[in-house]
Amino acid sequence: QVQLVESGGGLVQAGGSLRLSCAASGLTFSRYAMGWFRQAPGKEREFVVGISRSGGLKYYADPVKGRFTISRDNAKNTVYLTMNSLKPEDTAVYYCARPRRSDADYFTQIKEYDYWGQGTQVTVSS
Repeated sequence: QVQLVESGGGLVQAGGSLRLSCAASGLTFSRYAMGWFRQAPGKEREFVVGISRSGGLKYYADPVKGRFTISRDNAKNTVYLTMNSLKPEDTAVYYCARPRRSDADYFTQIKEYDYWGQGTQVTVSS
């Protein structure tokens, strides 16, 4: 059974930083690209960033480019999201996800993912 467990969310002031973690189990982690998504209140879930199986390729959504960094440790079955220069508009529940397929470097569409974590709340105060 694939399980994804996020942690590291919290309340931070604008301009601050947080580091999210997503621990995966029940899968051969290194065979899959991984992704982070977020969902703000009243809004649809949106793609944030994806990382390739080896970690060498990363694809960021425009709103987070230059501020967020994704990384992974395949030995620890964990993917990370380091968020700097946080803004109030970054407030959302953040989810990590595993795609259905294992044959591409990253996926940006929600429908391409079949396993999701429970999410971790990030709140950025102004």
